[in-house]
Amino acid sequence: MNHLVDALIVFVCVVGSALLGSHLRFVLPQHHLSDESTGVVKLATGLVATMAALVLGLLISSAKGSFDTMNSELLHSAAEIVRLDRVLAHYGPETQEIRSALKRTTEASIAVMSSGDPSQVATLSSPEAVARGEAFQRQVEALAPRDDAQRQLKARALQLVDDVLATRWLALLQQSGSIPIPLLVILVSWLAILFGTFGLFAPRNGTTMTALVMCALSTSGAIFLIMEMNTPLGGIVKLSFAPMRAQRSRPLKVATESDR
Repeated sequence: MNHLVDALIVFVCVVGSALLGSHLRFVLPQHHLSDESTGVVKLATGLVATMAALVLGLLISSAKGSFDTMNSELLHSAAEIVRLDRVLAHYGPETQEIRSALKRTTEASIAVMSSGDPSQVATLSSPEAVARGEAFQRQVEALAPRDDAQRQLKARALQLVDDVLATRWLALLQQSGSIPIPLLVILVSWLAILFGTFGLFAPRNGTTMTALVMCALSTSGAIFLIMEMNTPLGGIVKLSFAPMRAQRSRPLKVATESDR
């Protein structure tokens, strides 16, 4: 919802700048709107338009890249959790308690990450969450293999635990986004300058005002998408947790000899 408010603020700023420019058209002396003056202003605003287009494209590309990266990490984490569960199942019935703890931890993490509440997401990096992860790792380390097969399974399980924890920390570090707010402020300032110039040289009628409003909606919508994709764990445009929920719903099953 905050991103919708931010996009609305951008829309108001851009449309207000266009209306201000339209008002100045009737206030400024006529020699300020001569062909020579118009040519200079168009050249200057052309430079600003080029910079704004480049920055807007780069921000959209960066936000989309961050969103896709986090989605890939989420899918990778879900696959690693499934692999870890199967390795523990192959180890033997003595891992039933560890697998139950893995399922409970996964359920709690999904509930927190899918809530969209930044304060809840922040708890995943709290000392208590770190202690729970280390306790789970110690449970796996405490396993006492009886033969070479179990020793290999234990080594694979420990490696998978390390991978799952590393992926989770990487996702938490990226969930806050990487686009600087001052850059967005400067971009909106450039857009306001452009729309102010459009209003200054455009005749005031329904067609031009409608076109300016539609363009303002488009630019504010682009800013909205950038901010949404930059925070993939919250908002309207957010990651799907269906793969992890599908993994969570899997019943615990001890591997049989035919599965090994």
